[in-house]
Amino acid sequence: MGALDGRVAIITGAGRGLGREHALLFAAEGAKVVVNDLGGDSHGEGADASPAQQVVAEIQAMGGEAVVNGDNVADWADAERMVRQAVDTFGDLHILVNNAGILRDRVIVNMTESEWDAVVTVHLKGHFAPTHFAAAYWREQTKAGIEGDRSIIHTSSTSGVFSNPGQANYGAAKSGIATLSQIAAKELKRYGVRSNAICPGARTRLTLETPGLGDAVKAPEEGFDLWDPANVSPFVAYLATADCPFSGETFMVQGGNVTRVQSWTPAQKIDKDDRWTVAELASEATKLEA
Repeated sequence: MGALDGRVAIITGAGRGLGREHALLFAAEGAKVVVNDLGGDSHGEGADASPAQQVVAEIQAMGGEAVVNGDNVADWADAERMVRQAVDTFGDLHILVNNAGILRDRVIVNMTESEWDAVVTVHLKGHFAPTHFAAAYWREQTKAGIEGDRSIIHTSSTSGVFSNPGQANYGAAKSGIATLSQIAAKELKRYGVRSNAICPGARTRLTLETPGLGDAVKAPEEGFDLWDPANVSPFVAYLATADCPFSGETFMVQGGNVTRVQSWTPAQKIDKDDRWTVAELASEATKLEA
């Protein structure tokens, strides 16, 4: 018996890297998997179905069930078609893993409009569109009296929750994804949906191109490979299990470490029973310093 027996999952960006490892582990744990990948490069250019086809072939070779999906996660109609494919092929949908992403790193003063738009579109809209159509399906199921435990796992980043220079587009999108996950947890609870986000630390095409990370993420010659993307997948699979209690949380996952990330919380404050003047604030606002 696998931890995901009988559950149907869509995993976006599953042709390579983290998504590939998620898909292989989900299948090994008994899930039926829609392997989505447009097949573009790390900058979002081009298309190639073969990475997704290779993952599906690996899953089938191990006796699992999987199907290729080449839809664009950031396209409204494609996202709807992806959800419909899961239901039409496997009869239901229980899990959505939003993982697809690209990089176009640039400091703010050099970033072009197209570099901003491309990254925010693929990451933020590319998380929202599949979530929207999965949620719409689960709402209709609930209205029809069909209850179930459903799970969405979103992929944020430490660049989003802690910020990283040179990644204004990527970091802003990833921060938005963490917030989207929290909102989804609150809105979709009525349909039996849990929503969580991860900030993975792994060796992927994106991290290999991240300034300052290229050398750090290389595989060691011996010993435990901290940056192996396969290290992240077990926690993603756990979040997708029917009995997982977590929702509305964000977790950093790297190697054997899982750390819950505390969201925005109030800190120092100043207060008075009237409107502040600028002069008063000049004197008192220093109390807000960390």
